[in-house]
Amino acid sequence: MYKILLSSLFILLAFCAPAQELRARVTVISNRVAANIDKKTFTTLQTALNNFINNRKWSADVFSAEEKIDCSFFFNIESTADLNVYKASLTVQSARPIYNSSYLSPIINFQDNDVIFKYAEFQQIDFNDNRVSGTDPLASNLSAVIAYYINVILGLDYDSFSQRGGNIYFQKAQNIVNNSPEGRNISGWKAFDGTRNRYWLTENLLNSRYSLIHDAYYNYYRLGLDQMYQDENSSRSVILNVLSLLNAFNIDNPNTMILQFFFQGKTQELVKLFSKSAPADKIRALEFLQKLDISNAGKYKEGLK
Repeated sequence: MYKILLSSLFILLAFCAPAQELRARVTVISNRVAANIDKKTFTTLQTALNNFINNRKWSADVFSAEEKIDCSFFFNIESTADLNVYKASLTVQSARPIYNSSYLSPIINFQDNDVIFKYAEFQQIDFNDNRVSGTDPLASNLSAVIAYYINVILGLDYDSFSQRGGNIYFQKAQNIVNNSPEGRNISGWKAFDGTRNRYWLTENLLNSRYSLIHDAYYNYYRLGLDQMYQDENSSRSVILNVLSLLNAFNIDNPNTMILQFFFQGKTQELVKLFSKSAPADKIRALEFLQKLDISNAGKYKEGLK
């Protein structure tokens, strides 16, 4: 009887326990760190970040195992002149499963080169929405950057499943921007820090002038890719209309960060998608893509010739 009650309790706890939203992989590369620094520190950091991201609840919703968002955080770090202070480039990626397939479509593939933080081995990594900057700005900057991108990941994932469904997470990201750590060498949070940074990403995501971008995410994934199993031609037509929408958006709002952000990581997917199109649609898609994703124009020309 005792064993039956104990088993029932475990089952109940499993159903009641909050299910985390992310299936994240954190990689820390320390090849550029000074030779006199113990590299075990960065193994500890990698473990700590994996636990911080994957074991924390980031939303009020419950995610089943198959609903968890696949994402990765790749840190390439180097030492600075200050003790336990490091600079890093951070590559953030996330992907979304496409309905009735095993395919994961990229949503985010972005590199942030303005990450600086303080970390000593076994230092606790934590985050408080109400006290983003903490008592030590350099130590807090690491968790603030991570929390920021997690909210962007969540927001765009929700956008891809429901029309403009990610707004609450973009607002959380903006709260982090507004209360971000401040200190010597900390950057990426302010409008004057550059034109492609955390400030401008959330500004674009919440700017009412750019609201069409959220329709583009929803139409591209939910009405386009998710319907490929049912009717490939119809789905390609929807995605071609998304490109037309984004072309009009770009004419009205040239050189926005969010447009560039949308296309990063999608080149191969778009080439594969439109390589099977009718000739007229292929020509039209190529025309749009060469204008919208200029850095990959040559790849589109080669793949869709």
